[in-house]
Amino acid sequence: MMWPFKKRHEYQAVSLEDASPISEPDSEDSNITPHKRVAKGHIAGYVTGVVASVTVAIIAVILIFAIFRTLFASKAIANEIDDGKCRRRREWRTLSKAQQQDYIFAVLCLKNTKSPFLARNGTTAYDDFPWVHSHVGYSTHHSAAFLPWHRYFLIIYETALRETCGYDQGLVYWDWTLDYGALEKSPVFDAKTGFGGDGEVGGHITVGRTGRCVVDGPFAHTKLSYYDIKFAPHCLSRGFRNSAGELGHIDAQDVSPQSVEEVLSAETYDKFVELMEGRLHDVIPLGIAGDFETFTAPYDPLFFLHHTQLDRLWWLWQQRSPERILWAYGGHKQSHSMELASLDDELEYRGLTDDVKVKDVMDTEAGQLCYRY
Repeated sequence: MMWPFKKRHEYQAVSLEDASPISEPDSEDSNITPHKRVAKGHIAGYVTGVVASVTVAIIAVILIFAIFRTLFASKAIANEIDDGKCRRRREWRTLSKAQQQDYIFAVLCLKNTKSPFLARNGTTAYDDFPWVHSHVGYSTHHSAAFLPWHRYFLIIYETALRETCGYDQGLVYWDWTLDYGALEKSPVFDAKTGFGGDGEVGGHITVGRTGRCVVDGPFAHTKLSYYDIKFAPHCLSRGFRNSAGELGHIDAQDVSPQSVEEVLSAETYDKFVELMEGRLHDVIPLGIAGDFETFTAPYDPLFFLHHTQLDRLWWLWQQRSPERILWAYGGHKQSHSMELASLDDELEYRGLTDDVKVKDVMDTEAGQLCYRY
């Protein structure tokens, strides 16, 4: 069943087109009161001529001043745009404790803000994201649209954090290559400075194969509304498990520095996105499990750190030869479709924000996007 939604809502400003226009300067008053005539005849005409000349001179000065002021203002605005700093996204462990806390507070804020998008009672602004991902985002997996769709999905999320909850920094990412020796011991799972750890040891299964309630950290016992595409209230759940079936461990070989370098060496976009999803993407949700291994994966806050890392790697791949591969794109338009992908393809977000074209999100420092790593 598809839940009703509103077409637009309060963080529609993700289009970045809602900035107030620059006010035009008020027109200057150029009327000057004539001097009293001090004589008649030729003297009066002479004085009038002088006044007229002075008036013309004053008007000319005013016009010149206005032109220079306009040019100066335009230059100042241009400099503000040209010299403006795009938001920089940083790795989680490089943030100060205060910055980490600010980010977590903003996520908790979304989880405690009524949804302006979903009609069901009790749903929050955070629920919007797993709902849209499970109803639309799933079709981008195993297709060319996987990377651009999630890139803009992250922009929508970042905008919600900023406009709804006052978060004023860029998104953060989890560079799992720093933890590939033991992913389950990564600082992102710390109960005090991270997002909490594995599901409760010995606890009952809540969702999936191994999902159990997360009982430590800032998101412990968080109540979630959906699981996959069904309304199924439950607690935030994780269930670490490696490919050998061992609980409490996460496979890491696919996210080693060597593995990442092999992916970044891909010559074409379709090969790159295939390796990105099949190797670097899948190992994390399958290893963390619980809510993360379904299409409502955004319920786990680590989803956004994981996908920001994937977006960063795409950005790095694009930077290797910007003039050649910044706009590289190809493959199948959607999963289970033979239609070829195009930069003019629409990326759909089911009314969470306006749809955009793939070409609108290829450059992270152009158009509606302005961020770097």
